[in-house]
Amino acid sequence: MKIPFSYSIRNLRTRRLTTILTASGIALVVFVFAAILMLAEGLQKALVETGSYDNVIIIRKGSASEIQSGIERIQASIVETQPEIAAGQKGAWLMAKELVVLISLPKRGTGKQSNVTIRGISANSLLLRPQVKLVEGRLPRAGSSEIIAGQSIAKRFKGGGRGETLRFGMREWTVVGVFDAGNTGFSSEIWGDIDQMMHAFRRPVYSSIILKLRDLSGFENLKSRIENDPRLTLEAKRETAYYEEQSEMMAKFIRVLGLSLTIIFSLGAIIGAMITMYSAVANRTGEIGTLRAIGYRQWDILSAFIFESLALSFTGGCAGLFFASFMQLLTISTMNFYTFSELAFTFALTFEIIYKSLLFSLIMGFIGGVLPAARAAHMNIVDALRAG
Repeated sequence: MKIPFSYSIRNLRTRRLTTILTASGIALVVFVFAAILMLAEGLQKALVETGSYDNVIIIRKGSASEIQSGIERIQASIVETQPEIAAGQKGAWLMAKELVVLISLPKRGTGKQSNVTIRGISANSLLLRPQVKLVEGRLPRAGSSEIIAGQSIAKRFKGGGRGETLRFGMREWTVVGVFDAGNTGFSSEIWGDIDQMMHAFRRPVYSSIILKLRDLSGFENLKSRIENDPRLTLEAKRETAYYEEQSEMMAKFIRVLGLSLTIIFSLGAIIGAMITMYSAVANRTGEIGTLRAIGYRQWDILSAFIFESLALSFTGGCAGLFFASFMQLLTISTMNFYTFSELAFTFALTFEIIYKSLLFSLIMGFIGGVLPAARAAHMNIVDALRAG
């Protein structure tokens, strides 16, 4: 004979105030836990989605990012002859030589300086990034001091909007367009003609070469040929792998710091659940004695109280996840540890985060309820009836 689940639910409704307070504490912990995971997931998603699987990025060996890389013109010419490169509509190779540098710009409102990525692009750069769409204005003319800015730059930095001007590289640059790169790192960049950028920053070498594969299976041959050529001293990576590597350190840092705080908060929630359940046991001593007297076993009593604690924690977990889901509406920015530039991204909620958060809430409820449940189950029947 088992105690019906409705019995446990009814007892939670009876103790509304303590139920609400305990569930709120668990909800707060789950909110923090889910928000941390969403933050790390959003960061990784922003960087990984920046790249395309059929694109290859080539940088100097030993360089952690494009910022640190340098590719000589003669090396770029050798790379351009590789047979694995896809051809465009007019027969030209789908390859772009690019320059990446950092500048410091003031933010709108605060005037606080922050690093911004400047990318010198070639004619094929936009063809290699179909996720980039021009939403305002036009593309910069080749050979001019015109630039286009990502939406994050246009919104957050002075001079980044269409029609405004920025001064860097000892000259004035006019923003003639704003592009939308979705939830990717490109939205936090400024793009302009590579030749003009190289001249302005006095950089005689490229930072990277981006190319599209003719056939996905040709990557290993291309990689082997480039990395084993003694003239090049370059390395080739799939673009998605390159950006995924850049996200790992930041995401790990966020998770470690956030989960450390979550563990501290969870201790308080567990203690709150434990106090609530001990109070329930104390207030229902006679009731527990009656249940034992009419034939319910210790295991039935234990299961009922544990279920009650799990139901309480699950309710709190669902509430915490509900409020955490609204974090997806926010856009935040942080520093990219590899490029030392600002990166804007949004929180991302996934199915994995949902089940981890709910599982975490159930674990808190189980830990908080198992000791009070064990106490209720092992009560002496006669003493419990007398106390009631």
